[in-house]
Amino acid sequence: MSERLVRHYLTNLGGEAVDDHTVEGPDWRVETSAEKVHVAGSMELTEVTVTFEGPPETLEPLMEQFGRKAMRAGG
Repeated sequence: MSERLVRHYLTNLGGEAVDDHTVEGPDWRVETSAEKVHVAGSMELTEVTVTFEGPPETLEPLMEQFGRKAMRAGG
């Protein structure tokens, strides 16, 4: 999943893109980063890290909704 798609999902869940690596919502903030990682031989993949910040009562439903979107790969 690309950083762009992560940001898209988070904005659909009520957040607003602050910049290319940050989305903020009511009482939460998400930072993303991406880096190329070697998988095997000359193969590389882009690894995206998503860091959620906020109180547990806010993050629990947000992460559940985000997880459902992310598992559908494009939905």
